[in-house]
Amino acid sequence: MSQDVIVVAKREKVGKSATRDLRNAGLIPATIYGLGEAAVSIAISPKIVARILASDTGMNSLVHLQREGTDLKRHVIIKDVQRDPVTGRLSHVDFMRVDPTHKVKVKVPIMLKGTPVGVKEGGILDFVHRHIEVECLPAFIPGHIDVNIEHMVVGDVLRLDQIKMDDHITVLGDAHNVIASVQGKKADEEGAAAEGEAKEPEVVAAKGKKEEKK
Repeated sequence: MSQDVIVVAKREKVGKSATRDLRNAGLIPATIYGLGEAAVSIAISPKIVARILASDTGMNSLVHLQREGTDLKRHVIIKDVQRDPVTGRLSHVDFMRVDPTHKVKVKVPIMLKGTPVGVKEGGILDFVHRHIEVECLPAFIPGHIDVNIEHMVVGDVLRLDQIKMDDHITVLGDAHNVIASVQGKKADEEGAAAEGEAKEPEVVAAKGKKEEKK
């Protein structure tokens, strides 16, 4: 949980011209919404946002924003970011208000750790779902969830209900959802080869018919 208070300015003007002026001043537009309150347009430094995104908790970092010239402070998390499609630079940020005493639902990335035994033996790792949804107090939102998969052999499946979390974090979703699996590459290759051999006699027969017509 970040203890730093970030001071932001309210945006009085919107539109392309206002956005251009913001960028010339080294700022980008952002919006704060949530908790049943009206959305507020603000301006923020992209360097501050980049620093938050690069932290251990990333987009799920709990941030303390204060409106410039006021005592109004709110806890928020980054809900969405937009980037310039050409330069990749941050162009807009959506912040969602959160109450530190109430649980929130957020998506958290899964980080698979280690190389499965099955992959070392020639299998293929299929990473199906890279994010899962959890519910917890804002202060306990994890930046990512580490899952060790070194023990997995060909045929093994990692399901949602196999991911262990701390007691204060609840994993949401279908318990049987597959997160990752190790498939047998060699078996797939043999099946493809066998299928190719089965089709070969048809090609020969077709050639024979053409010769008879001649």
